[in-house]
Amino acid sequence: MRLKMSENNYQLEERDRDRLPPIINHSLDRGPKLPFSSYGSFISTLNHKRDSGSHSFSTHLLLPAVRQVRELPPICPDVRQKQRISIDVLPPEVKARFASDPIIPIRTKTAKEFQEDVEKATISGDWKQVHDFYLTTFDSFLELNAAFKKEANAPFNTIEDSGINTKFVNAVYDALLHTPPDTQKSVLKGIINSLLREWKGPRTKDDLRAYFILVQNPQYTSTATYVIYAHLLRQIAALAEADHHFLMHWFKKLSQKRFKQLVERLQLFITTRLFPAKPEELPPMAKCSWWIPSATKVLSLLNAANSISSPPIIPFSDFYNLTVDHIDFMEDYQTWQAHGNSNRFTFCQFPFILSTVVKKAIIQRDSEQQMISMARQTLVDKVSRRQRVDMSLLFLNIKVRRLQLVSDSLDELSRKRADLKKKLKVTFVGEAGLDMGGLTKEWFLLLIRQIFHTDYGMFTYVKDSQCHWFSSWKCDNCSEFRLVGALMGLAVYNSITLDIRFPPCVYKKLLTPPIIPCDPDAPVGMATLTLDDLQQIMPDLAHGLGELLSYEGNVEEDFYTTFQVFQEELGVVKSYNLKPGGDKIPVTNQNRREYVQLYIDFLLNKSIYRQFAAFYHGFHSVCASNALMLLRPEEVEILVCGNPNLDMSSLQRVAQYEGYSKTDPTIRAFWDVVLGFPLELQKRMLHFTTGSDRVPVGGMADLNFKISKIDVSTDWLPVSHTCFNQICLPPYKSKKELRQKLTIAISNAEGFGLE
Repeated sequence: MRLKMSENNYQLEERDRDRLPPIINHSLDRGPKLPFSSYGSFISTLNHKRDSGSHSFSTHLLLPAVRQVRELPPICPDVRQKQRISIDVLPPEVKARFASDPIIPIRTKTAKEFQEDVEKATISGDWKQVHDFYLTTFDSFLELNAAFKKEANAPFNTIEDSGINTKFVNAVYDALLHTPPDTQKSVLKGIINSLLREWKGPRTKDDLRAYFILVQNPQYTSTATYVIYAHLLRQIAALAEADHHFLMHWFKKLSQKRFKQLVERLQLFITTRLFPAKPEELPPMAKCSWWIPSATKVLSLLNAANSISSPPIIPFSDFYNLTVDHIDFMEDYQTWQAHGNSNRFTFCQFPFILSTVVKKAIIQRDSEQQMISMARQTLVDKVSRRQRVDMSLLFLNIKVRRLQLVSDSLDELSRKRADLKKKLKVTFVGEAGLDMGGLTKEWFLLLIRQIFHTDYGMFTYVKDSQCHWFSSWKCDNCSEFRLVGALMGLAVYNSITLDIRFPPCVYKKLLTPPIIPCDPDAPVGMATLTLDDLQQIMPDLAHGLGELLSYEGNVEEDFYTTFQVFQEELGVVKSYNLKPGGDKIPVTNQNRREYVQLYIDFLLNKSIYRQFAAFYHGFHSVCASNALMLLRPEEVEILVCGNPNLDMSSLQRVAQYEGYSKTDPTIRAFWDVVLGFPLELQKRMLHFTTGSDRVPVGGMADLNFKISKIDVSTDWLPVSHTCFNQICLPPYKSKKELRQKLTIAISNAEGFGLE
């Protein structure tokens, strides 16, 4: 969504000036300014101005029109050049002033001198010199540039350099909150006047610099300043796309500390507007419905700056606003589906602000609606044919033999492709286990373990990166790759976490595109990947290609290579041209970047296209949903695999007890043992109890982990009910006995049975 603001809001005719309060006229004429009596009058003035702007304002002769008048062609071929109409011969009443960049006054104060002034004021208590500096500096956009621009009248019109003395800006803002209240108020009043005066016409780069400086003001953490902050954000949000491009790159240059502070202030502003602690401190929501869209738009500039930084300035999860977890996000999602990225604001237009918990909930509810729809259709069909309704038709029922796990699973999923969106239930032939969730979890774990075994040949395990990659030679039966994709989709659909070690680029490819194209011949999974992506899979090869790019000698003579690569497949070395006639095209200093990019594209896209396309279609056959458009590749990985980082202390805090209390000796011994386990045994314990060794999206609290007492002999091993995430412990007499029995149990756990 792009917030737009008519340029008419920035231009006033002479007849309209008389309707405005004196402060507006002074501001527009750059004359002396009168301070506002209150922030309320600021709102009133802006509202009045905006209401006036709703009418059609137009000046009789704007600058573009003047330029056209200067360049009018001759009236007829015989008219001499000097008879052209020009601005100089127009009557005075139709002449318009040319807009020109004002001359920025020269200010010589340095950051060091300012800090010395603050130190003197702190000791003496005389803040006049510091107060005057703030009063002058924040008086207008012009003065902001005069104070903080490296060279007052130099253009600095590049995205790489804002031209701002960042060190000076930081010093001024760091000292601001420690100045007397009247100094802080003078800054806010200056900002008010600046926003009013500068709110007209196209933006110059000096205007952008002023916005860039003002948005970093630390005073905006107080709700008392939110009206001013909101109008500043509104003006920044309404800038042209080219101006946003400059700001995005300037934000990228901020230090991590300053960048994070900006993000946190915007998040606090959005949170407070959504759920104010004291509603009376803010204007009614009906009168400021534009606050959240404006703030979110500015936050999107920071998110874009973070995304183009390598590495990112802050984790992408720092952009999550957890307050949004508590709104009706399904209504927001449905509005977004109905209106898309139109002028109607939804948080789904800015998915970076939605936490993985919210996105998972949206996908699950969207999935549930599809499941219900499928089940309802099945029932309607049965009833219409007057057939007996079998409740098993409401589920995707998978029956498999342990010894033929992969082939049975492939057959079942192939035969029941129309039922993939139903609730999954698994039965192991010959076992009496009732699937309350635990059997489904085990089916996933065992199936994934077999499919990804190197002997099976579908995937290769790269030791250097500790991840799996698609076998380029295993393309005789792509249905198996479709099965793996469907398994991943079913896992997301049924909230099961899988122990799959794919590199991050797999999830980029899964979202390329996020929705299956209508054209069945359209390519899928062909993501634009870089040397960084190859580094995560084949670090040695990526290092070698990096050295090729940085080599300072003669590449053609020293490397003696062409646009042809070789791969070993089942003991046979095969050659592939990266481009037509590649075996005859030498790699040189001039074309080496093309060579590296084509090589990466070949390895990660083209050489495995058939396998990955089947994998892609398998995943999307289950997870086809617009909700996937909300996800980042990293978030898809978390949804599929969960979080591999275990925090057993968090699990201890949220654990529930049945028959025990948390102070019982057996429970204290249990946690002492588990917290002392190495990571591998901690994973085994979690797998023994829950059926998975990963932490779900919502964290340990979502596991509903329970420890129950079982009144049997202490010779018994612990027992688990994975469908309930429950472990049952006999009342062991010592920590040593508990450690021994628990280690045996978690190291030999597989299979279900009922007595």
